[in-house]
Parts: sequence; structure tokens; C-alpha cells
Amino acid sequence: MALTKDSLGKLGLWTFQLDMQPMREAQKHVARLEELGFRTVWVPEAVGREPFASTSLLLSATDEMILATGIASLYARSPMTMQAGWKTVTEAFPDRFLLGIGVSHQPAVEGFHGGTYDKPLSAMKKYLDAMDNGFYFAAQPTSPPARALAALGPKMLQLSAERSLGAHPYFVPVEHTTVAREALGPDALLAPEQAVVFSKDADEARSVARGFMKTYLGLPNYTNNLKRLGWTDDDLSGFDGGPTDRLVDAIVAWGTLDDIAMRIQDHLARGADHVCVQVLSADPSKVTMSEFEQLSTLIPSL
Repeated sequence: MALTKDSLGKLGLWTFQLDMQPMREAQKHVARLEELGFRTVWVPEAVGREPFASTSLLLSATDEMILATGIASLYARSPMTMQAGWKTVTEAFPDRFLLGIGVSHQPAVEGFHGGTYDKPLSAMKKYLDAMDNGFYFAAQPTSPPARALAALGPKMLQLSAERSLGAHPYFVPVEHTTVAREALGPDALLAPEQAVVFSKDADEARSVARGFMKTYLGLPNYTNNLKRLGWTDDDLSGFDGGPTDRLVDAIVAWGTLDDIAMRIQDHLARGADHVCVQVLSADPSKVTMSEFEQLSTLIPSL
């Protein structure tokens, strides 16, 4: 057996909401998500829980669900430590853990971890080499450990196809999925994140979306990627110093379940294998189970 891109299912969830709950409550919620039919849940690393501990505890509360990191920062731990965590969780939960690795962002690398952020592609190549050549004398996994790379630009996307299961792009419009599939080739995993707001009120939905987008539009990796796709400085800051409605609507899908389903289908039609949906709300500390339940009704038709 081995975890493949088809193991993830067409629709998954990307959420920080579980980190905001006491772990025992988070375990109950993830068990409910498995009951609803979700095969994969992605959890982040930045200012929340340590991802290997978190995913292990969440996996222990489910029977078949896959937990994926979106993403574990290579600057947060040495390559040999990353390899050890990867193999430890995979050995305990065969075919149920996907390690998403990324170079993160300069403010986080230098501000949180005291590292030096430079040449992301070279850093990733060097890190993967060291990770793959590190020592690990504990009990080995019975199935191959699986990983994916956070990737936006063409060279990192190509590296994702060469050195991992594939790519996990974050904070991208649907046109990036077309570009990413071309760069990856036909066989590698393409699993974009898609933020959504369940609201038919344009002002309300865009207000929630702008609150979410504010942090990411301050990070050059994301703004440079948008500019590669043809978005301009006016798009990034043309509405009271923030993103225009057009860019908000491209990054965050909002409206009815049917509206959100159309965006998911658009990613799939452009070459995505798996879309991990991030549900946004005015109160990010609450678990949006009602919205998750609505999304689960789409699974049989995808």
C-alpha cells in the first residue's frame, strides 16, 4: 500500500479552526468530519500547534482519514528532525499522513525562527537532500512516507513533481491551477487551497475575505505570484489601500453552496486533483461545522 494523489479524494478541508479548540474537542470535530465523508484535512504550522504532535493526535481520533500539513516550515526544524517526524507519524498511521513542506516567508523565518531567508528554491533542494540522507534508526514505516511541497512559481512546481508527490499551492486564483498543472506535468499531485465565505451578502463576504487576505498581501511570495498571473499593484491596493473587489472575488469564493461548488469544479476542470477548502467566518475561533456539513454534500458528485 502507498498514499497516492487519489487517496486524498477530490474535496478536502484546510483549517486552523481545530488549532483554536482544546485538543479533546478538536479530536471530536475531526471524527465528525470523517463521518461526513471527508478523506483529508489539512492543518497549518506557523503560530499554532506543532504539526507532528497535532496530526498524530487527530489521526488517533479517526479510522481512515488522512491528515496533511499545509505546511510544515523547513526553517522550524533540521532536515533530520523533519525526516524523523515524517517517518514516526507514517509508521504509526500508514498511508494516512501527508507531509507538506514549505520555505514559509521571510517575516516568519527571520522573526519567528531566527533564520536567514534566501533563495527559496536552493534552500528547498538542499533541505530535501539532507532530509533524504539523514539517519533514522527507529522502526521504519511499513509503507512509503508521502510528502508534497508548497509551490507557486514554475521552478518550485517542477521540483515538487521531481522530489515529492506534488504541489500544494495556497492563496491562489483558479488561473494558477492551469499554470501549475502545465508546470507539474500530468502525473503529480496538484492540491490547491481555496478560501470560501458562506454568505450571499457581498459587503459581508468581502469584509471577511479582506480580513483574511490582509496578512497574505503583505508577503512578497504571494504578491509576486499574483503579479506573474497578471494582477497589478492597483489590484492589490486599489480599494482603500486594500485589494479590489475583483481580486477579492478571485481569491475567496463566496455566496451559496452552488456558487462555492462552481469554484471547486473550476479548479478540478483546470487540472487540480484535490481542492482543500478553507471556510472563513467573522469569528475564526469557532468551528464552522454547519458549513462543513454543507460542503460534505458535494463529495458524492465530485
